[in-house]
Amino acid sequence: MGQKVHPEGFRLGVRRKGEKVDFKSQWYSDRDFAELLGEDLKIREHIEKKLARAGIAEIEIKKAAEQGEVVVDIHTARPGIVIGKGGSEVDALRRDLERLTNKKVQVNVREVSRPELNAKLVAESIAEQLEGRAAFRRTMKRALTSAMRSGAVGARIQCSGRLGGIEMSRSETVFEGKVPLQTLDADIDYGFKEANTQMGQIGVKVWINHGIHTDEEK
Repeated sequence: MGQKVHPEGFRLGVRRKGEKVDFKSQWYSDRDFAELLGEDLKIREHIEKKLARAGIAEIEIKKAAEQGEVVVDIHTARPGIVIGKGGSEVDALRRDLERLTNKKVQVNVREVSRPELNAKLVAESIAEQLEGRAAFRRTMKRALTSAMRSGAVGARIQCSGRLGGIEMSRSETVFEGKVPLQTLDADIDYGFKEANTQMGQIGVKVWINHGIHTDEEK
């Protein structure tokens, strides 16, 4: 029986390489917790649905208890799609979120400089190609090679489902370098995406190791 732990949840509270602590929602409440959590889920669901093709890597939500304002940081590989012509798209998104939450919302768009090193974006890219009937082995190996050439210490990609359209589902894994999932000091980025193919769903999992934290970085 598998004893698997989410690599990011396992490392919550551990400082990432050169970054702040990796909490995707930053707010505190001693009451109305369920309501605020539901608000976060609605915001994320709306953004991911509306900007499905914009290469969304991460959505950070910050809430200040006093002002009642919500700050949403969208990390994307394609900021032009999110912003739109003259900022029209991001303004429409902000209005949608304000209508959804009944609060003032500030939307910041951050560009992901190296999408080939972001596990979620790599998983989405592979899933898109599988939906376009690309060969799964070639697609996985190309993504793995791209991540390693961009400076990853190690990477692992796994696809599960009716690969190649065969009757029985199976899993295929390719990896290179080191991906120590039990080492808390390791900066492991994890991404998951499901590809909806004609033969059924194919799950794509990606692990990318960005290196080990040193004492100076902590």
